[in-house]
Amino acid sequence: MTIGNHLREFHGLPVFEFPAPGAPAELPDAASVAWRLSVPTYCDPEDEQWEPLLERFLATVDARRVRAVVVGGWNEAYDTSSAAIVTALIGANDRLTALEAVFLGDMTFEDCEISWIVQSDVTPLLASYPALRSFGVRGGTGLAFPAVRHTGLRTLVVETGGLRGAVVRDIAAAELPALEDLELWLGTDEYGGDTTVADLAPLLTGDRLPALRRLALRNSDIQDEVAAAVADAPVVARLQELDLSMGTLTDEGAEALLGGQPLTHLRRLNLAHHYLSKETVERIADALAPHGVLVDLDDAQTPEDDGDGELYRYVAVAE
Repeated sequence: MTIGNHLREFHGLPVFEFPAPGAPAELPDAASVAWRLSVPTYCDPEDEQWEPLLERFLATVDARRVRAVVVGGWNEAYDTSSAAIVTALIGANDRLTALEAVFLGDMTFEDCEISWIVQSDVTPLLASYPALRSFGVRGGTGLAFPAVRHTGLRTLVVETGGLRGAVVRDIAAAELPALEDLELWLGTDEYGGDTTVADLAPLLTGDRLPALRRLALRNSDIQDEVAAAVADAPVVARLQELDLSMGTLTDEGAEALLGGQPLTHLRRLNLAHHYLSKETVERIADALAPHGVLVDLDDAQTPEDDGDGELYRYVAVAE
């Protein structure tokens, strides 16, 4: 599976595409939407560049009231990093004074496959916007997240087809005392994902994330190992939602979850896109549903046989 749709909602706001030059459009109130700013990734010489688009946007809307910005495509995102976009947004921090949320890289497979998106060090954005509440980034190539301190950030989402362990370790070392929602797409080693359970260990203690209420470790080809680590992780006791969806979870990982600490305090357990047997699906539902836990066990997958008896399991989003 690939990403086939742009974000429709972000930071609790509907996403509105800022129109191309000369395109007639009635613009909404600046604070009522998340503004999507995007240019073609496969560009022609006459196409608008992303930085001029930002300047045109700032000159058109009441920038002081903009609450959320969704960065879509930028020119040759498969070959050019997001560094210039990060710099441009930093340069606008004296105008985007109400900015609460940024998503960097809202591209479908038609714009640029997730594993092709070239990112950069994104933490200067956090430093430049101390009032930021939500930050999301798509694409793991070139992504850097040096340990940073940010006292306002409540939601952090990193979507990749392969997340490097170094990035996970840096996120784990960051000081994010207000963070309530952490979502990491770990991906596969075929697309640069070399994260291990050891890299996740500092996150699973929860020591540096006192406000965390939702933990999502998704889209992983080591989902059984992740599930086993989560089963006894101290952070789980204070979560409201645990999300291990989109990965290659099998009965082995599910057994670890069922045999670990109680999960009956959760509001939601998301295991969608899994490789569980029907019997295990029933056991999980029987164990948790009577306690009011909303359990998502949709999108059951079947391993693919290569004809020689080798079974292959795939994450939901890789390339």
